[in-house]
Amino acid sequence: MKIETDKQSLPEPLRAATAHIVAGELAKAEAILRPYVHDNPVDVNGIRMLGEVGLSLGALRDAERLLARAVELAPDYDAARFAWANALYKRHRYADALLQLDQLLAKEPDRAAWITLKAANLVEINEHDQAIPLFEKIIELHPDHRQAHLSYGHALRAVGRVDECIVAYERCIELDGGVGEAYWSLANLKTYRFTDAQIEHIESLLQNKQCPFRDYYHLLFSLGKAREDRKDYRAAMAAYVKGNQVRGRNVPWDGRAFHDECLRLREFFTPERFAAHQGQGCEAPDPIFVVGLPRAGSTLIEQILASHSQVEGTAELADMMALARKIAAKQRRDDPSRYPEALAESSADQLAQMGQSYIDNTAVQRVTDAPYFIDKMPNNFVHVGLIQLVLPNARIIDARRHPMDCCFSGFKQLFASGQGFTYGQQRIGQYYREYVELMDHWDAVLPGRVLRVQYEEMVADTENQVRRLLNYCGLPFEEACLNFHDNTRTVRTASSEQVRQPINRSGMDRWRPFEEWLDPLKEALGPVLQRYPLES
Repeated sequence: MKIETDKQSLPEPLRAATAHIVAGELAKAEAILRPYVHDNPVDVNGIRMLGEVGLSLGALRDAERLLARAVELAPDYDAARFAWANALYKRHRYADALLQLDQLLAKEPDRAAWITLKAANLVEINEHDQAIPLFEKIIELHPDHRQAHLSYGHALRAVGRVDECIVAYERCIELDGGVGEAYWSLANLKTYRFTDAQIEHIESLLQNKQCPFRDYYHLLFSLGKAREDRKDYRAAMAAYVKGNQVRGRNVPWDGRAFHDECLRLREFFTPERFAAHQGQGCEAPDPIFVVGLPRAGSTLIEQILASHSQVEGTAELADMMALARKIAAKQRRDDPSRYPEALAESSADQLAQMGQSYIDNTAVQRVTDAPYFIDKMPNNFVHVGLIQLVLPNARIIDARRHPMDCCFSGFKQLFASGQGFTYGQQRIGQYYREYVELMDHWDAVLPGRVLRVQYEEMVADTENQVRRLLNYCGLPFEEACLNFHDNTRTVRTASSEQVRQPINRSGMDRWRPFEEWLDPLKEALGPVLQRYPLES
């Protein structure tokens, strides 16, 4: 198959599509490419371009299929293979992506983009010891490679090498372009304090009308943190509100759709449903799910448990959500979801296969021989019923924190992706209410199945709460669980520095200096604010 590298030698439709891609007009490019590929099914240039457009638009399944086809037709088409590896990475198929990248690097071991993507895949499977030398290699070859310094900083942070990660982030700021994410990475350390000069730089960048959009919202959240640290709460709140408004426009959230989803779950998962499937599912006891809202103390629970000799901490794994999407069987965004109702058609064997597929798919995240592992994806509170059907012996822990502390902490947090419910006080307040109501349902239909851990009780009475936690998980007490802050394991969440310190009250009542501006949050929370902590 012919691979064209000279744009001028491409057919006219591909040149036109290229012009739209350069202009950021991806929908127009797709409108040209889709019929072109249909009419020219072996034109690998068109297939690759359509696949890459799909990748940019988030149509990951279609993109992966197209790019795999391009490589099948032209095995030496390195650009297509790299794009395919990127699609696999974005679909969380890290082992498959690494296979493609290793083929590329066998040909050109010093290609920075290929090394960077390999290192990113290794990070996702907790192989930081392999990823860090790759980032160092890129920086040695390309000292001004901004993304390499940024990714290097993220990897150093995950393994607790904070002083070095700060150097990497600060180096990013010295390089041209993309400083917003580097400033936010420093702010997101939680323990970092900005200098006067840095704050002035952030504010000057925000006033520049040419400031790139991605930098703009990163800088707003960074400024909010800088001002909060200096107790300039009015200016901090103004920055947080603006940051949420800007980011929220690009991360939509449909509160009505989420309410309807939770209602469907409550209607479907009844005591009779669970009784009918008693004794079914995969019997593996390996997973310990920690669910709830982000910023609710789940990383603290994970760090305590992962300090036990029989438990491995992994990450926020997307596999249970992926299973739910597979059951939903949506081919297009607007298609009706078949989840959870389609589970009614599942046989005992199928439920067992679903549970086993989760165990198999998450194996890539496990690097020790510990018998148990933690899945800390907070959004899995929606899937407690599914977990019960497919993995009835898994443990489920609900990390619960005061609604105001939890929601305001989420409101201040800029997430790498998703979590659209956090970008607005009404959004996150409603989401917290839906979460509490759904957890009430799980408690009613699966009494005693979920262990609730109140953050404030863990802080006030740590040893007894740790013993209670271990007892629920069927684990003997180990002193290391009380000394969790000494654990050197990899931590990849916003709380990574906080859980490397002894337990303290610093995370409590952080919302109170901002109370005069939080009436929309209080109103959205409604009765769950008054009843806390009566859920326990």
